Amino acid sequence: MKVAVIQFPGSNCDQDTLWALRLVGLKAEPVWHTERSLEGFQAAILPGGFSYGDYLRAGALAKFSPVMEAVRRLASGGYPVVGICNGFQVLTEAGLLPGALLANTNLHFTCKDVYLRVERTDLPHTTGYRPHQVLKMPIAHGEGRYYADAETLERLEQNRQVVFRYAPAPEEAEEGYNPNGSLHDIAGIVNEQGNVLGLMPHPERAVEGVLGSEDGLPFFVSLKQALEGIA
Repeated sequence: MKVAVIQFPGSNCDQDTLWALRLVGLKAEPVWHTERSLEGFQAAILPGGFSYGDYLRAGALAKFSPVMEAVRRLASGGYPVVGICNGFQVLTEAGLLPGALLANTNLHFTCKDVYLRVERTDLPHTTGYRPHQVLKMPIAHGEGRYYADAETLERLEQNRQVVFRYAPAPEEAEEGYNPNGSLHDIAGIVNEQGNVLGLMPHPERAVEGVLGSEDGLPFFVSLKQALEGIA
């Protein structure tokens, strides 16, 4: 079982992602954006960063990278594909996930810990969580505000494609918790087939206590268990 961590010019969370995957016992390898094949890989993660400097729009240039056709083939084959932060932006730009990530409503790059509520626990990436469990994870983005038209939002809700939502910290006020203005408090979504997931928070930065949270670890444990089921 091998997981490809896609490296674009400007990626800066690739090593964090490789560390998290290897921490749970998965074989993970970096794959440069010019590669045209992901043969031998059973999953792919598009990590955070600033692919191509985020010129035009975040993720807008990365969608043209040669490796994206291989990512698309992997996804169409039912294998897990994950986009974290900038990776989520790339997946929406490439049409692998609906909607778009717009500038934060505060118009600032925002880097802090946030809280998420788990909406689904039946996906390859979430079986290690409890329904409605509240997680603590960091964010680091300037364009993390999830947006979609009303019809798309309704479809996402009806199909249970919202996987993570921003939520208040336990025992704190029920306001001011959405860090970027995302519609419906959306922090992460999945495609209709359930194998392509994008999220703005960084689970790879929350896998050890020294980092301030271990709430990201079950994300990678879940992926490992899912891949063991495919093998």
